[in-house]
Amino acid sequence: MKRNYIKLVVSMLIVLVVSCNEPETVVTNIVHTDGTITRKIEMRSTEKDQEKRFKNSELQVQFDRTWSVKDSAEVVEKGDTIWVRRAVKLFKSVDEINLAYSSDSGPDSEVQRHAGFKKTFKWFNNEYRFSENIDKKLLHGYALKDFLNNEELLYYYSPDNMKEEKKMSPDSLKYKLLNDSINKKTDRWLSKNIVSEWIEEFSALTAGKQGEISKDSLKAREDEFVKIIATPGVNFDSLWQDGVILRKFIGSDKALKFKTEADTSLEHVTENLLLNFRDYSIQTVMPGKLVNTNGYIDSSHNLLWPVKSDYFLAENYEMWAVSRVPNRWAWIVSGIFLVFVAAGVILRTLKKD
Repeated sequence: MKRNYIKLVVSMLIVLVVSCNEPETVVTNIVHTDGTITRKIEMRSTEKDQEKRFKNSELQVQFDRTWSVKDSAEVVEKGDTIWVRRAVKLFKSVDEINLAYSSDSGPDSEVQRHAGFKKTFKWFNNEYRFSENIDKKLLHGYALKDFLNNEELLYYYSPDNMKEEKKMSPDSLKYKLLNDSINKKTDRWLSKNIVSEWIEEFSALTAGKQGEISKDSLKAREDEFVKIIATPGVNFDSLWQDGVILRKFIGSDKALKFKTEADTSLEHVTENLLLNFRDYSIQTVMPGKLVNTNGYIDSSHNLLWPVKSDYFLAENYEMWAVSRVPNRWAWIVSGIFLVFVAAGVILRTLKKD
């Protein structure tokens, strides 16, 4: 059996190893008032081998021959060369974007992504709402907001360049302590999610069998399970393979009886968590004036969101923005109407006099 055990999964999720030759990718959505979206993909790579640089099968967001593509090279600091590929396409609606997502065969196709657009008429203004959404991977996980406070959540979801700016600011010590606090809490959050998912899988596999394991009894001892994973120096894999952990939680007889189900459910959970997902960023340009968003505005006034696998581990990840465009004709019509009303009031007053 593979060594895809919980301790290993937690370590891999925490480390988040990223290939140094993976292109840095930014997807920009330019939203138009008619519901069309100009979509731009910019990839920046240090890979010298041209054939390996922008392999379509490895890109975070796919594009095809219907896109306009342009390659260029840029010289950056220390004389290093960055190769840049830019792809642009006008989509008639979010339905076309969603169709492209559904036919994606790249490394990020394991997750369900979809876009949304809504236009609301409010007489004086039209409101536009655009969103990019990624469905959660775990069905029985815990929300991150149950582990982090508002300040920690804001920092956790912020883009890496904004985090670096804060770490280099006069308040660097504050953000170092904040980062350390987040790391400790998210370690526990990851462990809780994995254990919770395993309990659901395991209890489902034993359901209906003689001596089946009660899910409620396992959930009642969930924190004990998490504590074993989080204890420094504990060899979880060895304890699991030797049956020590199972015997502790369900008794010797049931541990022997349901060893196969326990291993199968644990392997399934770990395989489900170890996504072949490659991080990227999303920028959105809204029509009119931006009035509300859950995104971040950087020093260059770009509205953006980082897209990372841990963001949609146990919760749906929605990146949304709302903007407002004034209806000039509505203001003119309303002004003319008010003039007529005022004129009528004045005439009536004059007649009475």
